[in-house]
Amino acid sequence: MQLFCQLARMIVEPIIIPTMERKKLIQQLAIMIFQVETNHHPVRVAIDGVDASGKTTLADELAEVMQTNERQIIRASVDGFHNPQHIRRKRGTLSPEGFYYDSYNYNALENFLLKPLGPNGDRRYRTSVFNLLQDQPSESPEKVADQDAILLLDGIFLLRPRLVSFWDLTIYIDVNFSQTMTRGMQRDANLYGSVDKAAERYHKRYIPGQKHYHQQANPLDKADILIDNNNLEAPRFIRVPEHLRSG
Repeated sequence: MQLFCQLARMIVEPIIIPTMERKKLIQQLAIMIFQVETNHHPVRVAIDGVDASGKTTLADELAEVMQTNERQIIRASVDGFHNPQHIRRKRGTLSPEGFYYDSYNYNALENFLLKPLGPNGDRRYRTSVFNLLQDQPSESPEKVADQDAILLLDGIFLLRPRLVSFWDLTIYIDVNFSQTMTRGMQRDANLYGSVDKAAERYHKRYIPGQKHYHQQANPLDKADILIDNNNLEAPRFIRVPEHLRSG
């Protein structure tokens, strides 16, 4: 999702028609999230995964299911907190280190979204502060969250050491790199001008950057809930905490 705002993703992402297996997992996941309790502040849920793992689509489906409940659902993406291009590209356009370290404005993510919704926060939040396609600041309207609201935030690198303490529940969408490479090349071909150029991005920047993230943060072990999404029609739970499994 590195180079897309929400509109761009809608244009290039394939439409997934949920099967019964997929719908069942989404419904079970929603039930688990509703069980999470916090001390007088909204529940902050991270939905992490590598590029093209399907985390945004899953998060959107999850939000749709959960909105049938009376609780407020706040849907956001880390893509609304990118750094300007001159910062993202300062180590080089294809730098995997630049991809991991320079892509996002974590000060803004924390100050405008995660801290306000956390303990002692005033619940006044914004879901984005930057327009990636225009490469300029563009703040979403400030809103006030309900005390029992639920934030569903999708994005890459969400379990990095700097952010891990902000989450009340963490979900990792696991897909092998051969799958994400195929999905990503198909999705991003129009953006970069050809399948070959998209493949170059994945080979030189995105996959090495994700491998660096895994070495630094070990998200597969840190995530509370681990989901295998290699088969889009039939994702499956790999790990679920015992206290949520019994609910």
